[in-house]
Amino acid sequence: MSADTLCWTDIPVTNLDRAVKFYSAVLGQEVRKLSEGGMEYGLLPHGEQNASGCLCVRSDSGGVDNRPSANGPLIYLSVEGCLDKAVEAARANGGKVLRARQKIEEHGFRAVVIDSEGNRIALHSTVA
Repeated sequence: MSADTLCWTDIPVTNLDRAVKFYSAVLGQEVRKLSEGGMEYGLLPHGEQNASGCLCVRSDSGGVDNRPSANGPLIYLSVEGCLDKAVEAARANGGKVLRARQKIEEHGFRAVVIDSEGNRIALHSTVA
């Protein structure tokens, strides 16, 4: 059994190219656009065994309604040491800041934004 609770996330998007540009800018790392089994997706950067995810274009696929949403689970993405830069990149790439940097007790700092596709996400760093 894995030590991590979160193992993968699919972030729904309507425009993959726009979302790849947004997340590459915000994360400060390349989000790779890939194609597999007739499906295109954007693979989020990650290390060998680290939890990660992808940007996926799907709507009502296999009975799963997978559309961008500002409601539902809040996914935290690490932007370690670059929170302010990531927030500005979000703004510059079609995102909207819902909550600017805030301290979250001993857990560091976060900002909550709406991505280029309409998803609510949190950007997290343990350092200011």
